[in-house]
Amino acid sequence: MTETLGQKQRRFTRLVGLLIEYAYQEGYELTFGDAYRDPRVHGAIGEKKSYSSAGSLHKERLAVDFNLFKDGQYLTRSDDYAALGEYWESLGGTWGGRFNDGNHFSLEHGG
Repeated sequence: MTETLGQKQRRFTRLVGLLIEYAYQEGYELTFGDAYRDPRVHGAIGEKKSYSSAGSLHKERLAVDFNLFKDGQYLTRSDDYAALGEYWESLGGTWGGRFNDGNHFSLEHGG
């Protein structure tokens, strides 16, 4: 059975909760970067209207960017997110570190 967008959004939210918990168990701290990107500002799916890509999963509530901290230091390299990215992939998600966007965590939808 194929998940509807709404079902996938709800699953994504649960998985983000697991990712956050895992990060803290591993000694990291997080703050939110981009999550939902409103199509009225960033363009509808397939439309580029800002810094957001035309097909951004943020527009479908299926992507989140995190700011990562360890021992009070803000970490910015994609490699800094590797442990979180690998965990996220083990949950079935797509990690942006595979395309040089390490703070990005998403679920694919519609291709």
